[in-house]
Amino acid sequence: MSLKTATMKYTNDSCSKNCRDNIERLKYEMESADAVLIGAGAGLSVSAGFTYAGKRFEDNFSDYISKYGFQDMYSAGFYPYDTLEEYWAYWCRYIYINRYQNPPKPVYDELFRLFYEKEYFVFTTNVDHCFQKAGFDKSRLFYTQGDYGLWQCSKPCHKKTYDNETVVEKMIMEQHDMRITPGLVPYCPVCGAPMAMNLRSDSTFVEDEGWHEAADRYRNFVLRHKNMHVLYLELGVGSNTPGIIKFPFWRMTADNPKAVYACINYGEAAAPEEIKTRSVCVNGDIGDILLTLHGI
Repeated sequence: MSLKTATMKYTNDSCSKNCRDNIERLKYEMESADAVLIGAGAGLSVSAGFTYAGKRFEDNFSDYISKYGFQDMYSAGFYPYDTLEEYWAYWCRYIYINRYQNPPKPVYDELFRLFYEKEYFVFTTNVDHCFQKAGFDKSRLFYTQGDYGLWQCSKPCHKKTYDNETVVEKMIMEQHDMRITPGLVPYCPVCGAPMAMNLRSDSTFVEDEGWHEAADRYRNFVLRHKNMHVLYLELGVGSNTPGIIKFPFWRMTADNPKAVYACINYGEAAAPEEIKTRSVCVNGDIGDILLTLHGI
């Protein structure tokens, strides 16, 4: 039977009966595991307060809502602005609040407190840098989908990325009527094409030297612990791109009889029947669950 289709789901009702026992079992597995591989998706940052709609969007983009009728930050990033000055006026603000500001809630800090003394590695599709800001070791992180703090050539003509913090701060300060100063528009230093975000959305995504080094460290961590008591801890991973984290975690757990799969997610905590006895699924807000884990 396929690991992709046979799942054991925990509804809100079942969680109310089993949640405490599951959290206590998760705490035991966290403490007894030889190694912990954390797979983090967007739900983790949402729990930390990095929401892309609602009040946070309205507080930071009221002018764009008024002019364009935007409903959320994410979809607004795909709007076909007439000029690069307008495009980067929006994106510099987007980058600044989602990459260089701290999240409203200390969820990442609570996660770090639980694992900083463990043998851990983080594999994440998040691009907001929250793990490093919370203190996680950079050498134990793999941001597979890119980083809001990096630019690349839009073509791309070469496999290199560029830090954008200094220029983004200037863009924030030097703009008028939702347009940045023309001289701040970033262009590729090699071919002169406009720069783009280093975010995986199509085949132009640049996997630079740092990306490949992190990918190697991730593979080495998996291989080094493949026959050990590993906790595969999935946090906030949805069903949009399950092939990146969720399905590999299920498969690695199935292949290693000593491994345990754990999932904390609000409304999407599930595991395949094949690894049911070695799975711990907790339905709830990640931040709340982490606080409960600290209290046990």
